[in-house]
Formats: sequence, structure tokens, C-alpha cells
Amino acid sequence: MKRSARDDEISRIRIGRRGLILGGVQLAVAGVLAARMRQLQVEQADEFRLLAEENRVNMRLIAPARGRIIGRNGRLIADNGQNYRVTIVREEAGDVEAVFDALQRIVSIDPLDLEAARREIERRSRFVPVTVAERLTWEELSRVAVNAPALPGITPEVGLSREYPLESDFAHIAGYVGPVSDYDLTEGYLAEDEDPLLQIPRFQVGKTGVEAKREHALRGRAGAKRIEVNASGRVIRELGRDVPVPGADVQLTVDEDLQHFATVRMRDESAAAVVLDVRTGDVLACASAPSFDPNLFTRGISVANYNALTGNEYRPLATKTVQGQYPPGSTFKMLVALAAQQDGLASPGETVYCRGFTELGNRRFHCWKRGGHGYMDLQESIEQSCDVYYYEMAQRVGIDRIAEVARLFGMGEHFDLPLSAVRDGIMPDKAWKRARHGQSWRVGDTYNASIGQGYVLSTPMQLAVMAARLASGRMVAPRLVRAVGDEQLPVPESAPIPLGSEHLQRQREAMYAVCYGARGTARRSRIVGDYRMAGKTGTSQVRNITAEERARGVTRNDQLPWNRRDHALFVGYAPYDDPRYAISVIVEHGGGGSTAAAPVARDIMLNALYGGIPPIEAYPSDQHGRIQAMYDELPLRGTAAAAALAAGIEVSEA
Repeated sequence: MKRSARDDEISRIRIGRRGLILGGVQLAVAGVLAARMRQLQVEQADEFRLLAEENRVNMRLIAPARGRIIGRNGRLIADNGQNYRVTIVREEAGDVEAVFDALQRIVSIDPLDLEAARREIERRSRFVPVTVAERLTWEELSRVAVNAPALPGITPEVGLSREYPLESDFAHIAGYVGPVSDYDLTEGYLAEDEDPLLQIPRFQVGKTGVEAKREHALRGRAGAKRIEVNASGRVIRELGRDVPVPGADVQLTVDEDLQHFATVRMRDESAAAVVLDVRTGDVLACASAPSFDPNLFTRGISVANYNALTGNEYRPLATKTVQGQYPPGSTFKMLVALAAQQDGLASPGETVYCRGFTELGNRRFHCWKRGGHGYMDLQESIEQSCDVYYYEMAQRVGIDRIAEVARLFGMGEHFDLPLSAVRDGIMPDKAWKRARHGQSWRVGDTYNASIGQGYVLSTPMQLAVMAARLASGRMVAPRLVRAVGDEQLPVPESAPIPLGSEHLQRQREAMYAVCYGARGTARRSRIVGDYRMAGKTGTSQVRNITAEERARGVTRNDQLPWNRRDHALFVGYAPYDDPRYAISVIVEHGGGGSTAAAPVARDIMLNALYGGIPPIEAYPSDQHGRIQAMYDELPLRGTAAAAALAAGIEVSEA
């Protein structure tokens, strides 16, 4: 049917109107798009350019070289050695097991290391390098490098690993490092440490000793490198880097040769020895025996080696010098005497009769000498170590005053040393027993405390401090760190001990008589020649002796199982007329202090006085043969062995 002209006109109008509307909509959309493009390209250009750059460039941390630990004389205690290792990137390797098989035909790899690498590969992204083997030899690394085209994804690398050149000598002081663990970050000493270095796989931190206590100084600061990556995260190239800041070196006060000698001298015992500089408090030796090689831990200790250490009844992993707490025995008696003299309750010439025991109610408190010592004055009671004299003095003075004086000499004092598990010991008094045990203090407790038994406990470090303070008359405190980086740490001033100097001098004279008196308990361990030593022996009981056993005769230590024998102790200082060194020695279950601890202390003290092995003339003439035989058997090494030869003493160098 033919359309009319009017219908055509209406149709044209409708089409034109619709075209205008559609054109307007298109124009509006184009305007919005243009405005948004302007906003993105002009107004927000910098923001999106930064986002694009961050997607293209990644930052990766570079671990710094760990600071070294250095001895007093400059020898390295902890160092960083080159560590030749092999890593694998899973996405580049393809068939990982095939690559492992090929790698094993080139170098020998521990199956445990391969299994650890497999677990790590599963945990990490495909493009993250995973260590397959480390501490390879240069020849092994070279073989891997030469065969690299046939080992897809394998990269030979050179890193740094902790080494302890002096091995067991400083194991308990320096400690060791190990990979940071979840425990370290959640409950350990790094729980609040936000250093990103701690998130690096296998990053090593201090686990014990100075390594742990000076972790932040030794660790250094991380560097960073900027790398270009593609969309999948694969590294394309390195764009730049910020060099890491190495950790600070830490220098200790410990003399390397003296420490070596002390460790070797006690090698067959479960023992500890501490030597202090009387004038500064510097710790010159701090040896626990037996020791262990810390390199075993940094290299990955085997189950067999670890079980051998933990199963040893001599406890080689324990830092006995600050962690071991022992009854001080008769080494405590000088402090009881000081308390009595200071309060005017005893005079030097006054005597107490010892018949072998004293009675308190229906109980007897025995002297170590069954038949008694007879009449004893102050000097004789120290020289011969009479117990009954100190039962009497303690009853006069009381435990609270004894504890007050003993704390002036380091008993029960906490020393802030960078060592693991530093213990405070126990110096009890009436309030302590009431708070700890809910019981009243008894006179019998005072008797026991007066001879360094009962509740009294001390560490070898505290006993060395006691000897140093007796020798100097000052509140000497132990110091283990000499310098951090380029900063020399100041030696703190030590205040005078607030006791009468004449009372202190009487204790020194009595300690001299212990070594040189006709009946001195350490006379066999005296020093002759250029120097003289003052000291005090001690024997601390670790088992109860029944009345029945006393009646039939106390069983000798050498007839008892090792772990039921008495501990042997010795404290002292030298030279007597100008004190420079103070020493404490404890031999666990060694028996008597005069027979087990005093000879060890004498040998270590002589080494300190002479700066090495002393001349044979420093020993009593009737002991020369035995002393020469002892040095023949000591496995000394390095400068200690050379010093022995210079002194005319032959040794078998290890």
C-alpha cells in the first residue's frame, strides 16, 4: 500500500528525533570517557606510574656479614668463613629429581640434605632459590660450575658461614649460631624483634652465649637489591643495590691462652674455673669442662653426636661457671669470720675448743676432723678449716648479719654478663626461708650456713668475685666485653667495701696460711719462687651422712659412686703482696678441695702469673717429677705449647 506524504514526514521526524537522542547519548558517553582518561593520564599519572614501577621492580634483602668475636689478644674466636653451596630454582629445573640424580653423579650429597631440600622446594614458590648442599670444597664447587649447562636450575654460590677457630675453648662463652626458628620469633628473645632479616630462610642468629646476648650488635643491617621481574615473578635483571652494613666486632676480656690452658687442664673432670683481674674485674678465663665443639652445631649436628653430649653425666653443654650452683663449703668461712669481727663478737686471739663436734639440743654438728682440732683461733680455723669454730661464730652473729656481709662479697648477687643462663645463687636469711618455704629459721640452719652448706648456693663466678673483693677490698664486678666495634667500654669504678680494713687484712693473712702454714690445707699446692698465693680450700657435701655411718666410720669418697662424692672447691688470689688475679675452681664430685681443686687452681694461677707455662722452679722441688709428667700429657697447642717449651717444660702438642 502506498504511503502518504504525511506519513513520510512523520517518519522522518521520528527518525531525526531518535538520531538526536542517540547522538546525545553517544556524545555524553564519549565525554565521560574523555574526562576519565584525562583524570587517569593527567591528574593521577604519577600514582599509576608508581604502581606500575612497583609491579615491575622488586626489592630483595641482602644479609650482612656477621660481626666477629675476638679475644683479649686479638685472636679470632668466631669468624665468617667462605661457604660454597649449591642452590636450585624449581621452575628452571623442570624435572627436579632428574637434576638431583645428575648432581649426585658429580658431587656426593648427604641424603638428609636432599630430603630437606625437597621439603623446602614444596614450601617455596617455584622461582625462589633453595639450598641443596653447602660447605662444599672448592673442587666440588668447581665440578658443579663446569657441569652447569647439564644441570638446569642449579647455581653454584659463595656465601658466608660461622666458624669457631678455637673450637671447644670458647664454646660456653661465645656460644653458637643457628637458623632462626619459629620459637625464637614467637616465644624466644627475638619475639619483639621486627628486623626483616629474620624472615630470610635459614638466616642464622645467636643461640647461646655472646652470640645470643650480643645478637643485635653482631647482626648488622640488611642491604637491598632492586631486581626487574616479569609478570610471573621471574628475575630478569638486577637494577641496583644498597650495600649491607656488617655487624660490629665484639672483643672479649678473656685471654685466649689462659682460657685454652684452663680448658685443657680440666679436660678429664666435670669442673669449672674462673680467673678475674682483681683491679678491673676483667674475666680472664671462664672455663667449663668438659667442653664441646660449637662448629658441630653450625654445620648441623648429627643425632648421634647430640645424644652423646646430652647423655654425658659430666654435662658438657652446661655453662658451669655461671649456671652451676653449688654449696660453697669452707670457702664461705672468711665471710662468717668477717661478720663476727666487724660486729666485735670475735677477736683475733680468741680461741674456740674443737672436740670434733658441737651439740645443739639432741643433735650433733660435726667437724670434718673426727677427733677435733683442739683450741683454734681465727687464723688457725681458716688454715686448718675447723668447722666447730664457725658454728660458734655463726651462733653469735646470726644469719641475717652473715647474709648482709656475704652479699657485700657477691653472694646471691646477679651479674649482668652476656652468657646463657646466669644464675644468682642463694644467700638465705630469715625472710628468705619464710617466703620460700613458709617456715621459721632455726639455729641449726645457721650452723649449716656457717660452713657453706644448707641453703647457701653460689656459682664459680660469684666465688671468684668473692676472692677478688677479699684481695682488693673493693666492690669489683666481673666484666666480659672489652669493646664493641671501635668503642672501648669503660672500666667501671669499684667502691671500697664498707668493712674495717684490719679485718680484711686478717682474712688475707689466714688465707696465706692455708697455702704456707705448717698445717695449711693447701700447702701441697703452694707456689714457690717469685710469687706467693693466698687461698682457701672447700669441700661441699652432696649426701647425708647418717649417725650409723659416722659410728662405723664415714665412707671415703673414692669408695662411693662418682655422683655421690663431695664437690671440691678452691678460691684464691695472687700475688699475695700485690694482688692481680683472683681464681675459683670447682671440681664436681672431686672429693676434697685440697686434693682435687687446689692443684688445678695453682696450675691455672701460675699460667696467669707467668703469661704462659711457668718454669718448673715455681713448683715445690719434691713435685717436679710429677708436674713434668702432667705437662707431658697435656694436649696443649699453639702459643701455649711454645710457651711451655720456652719454660723448659716438654709437652705433647695437640
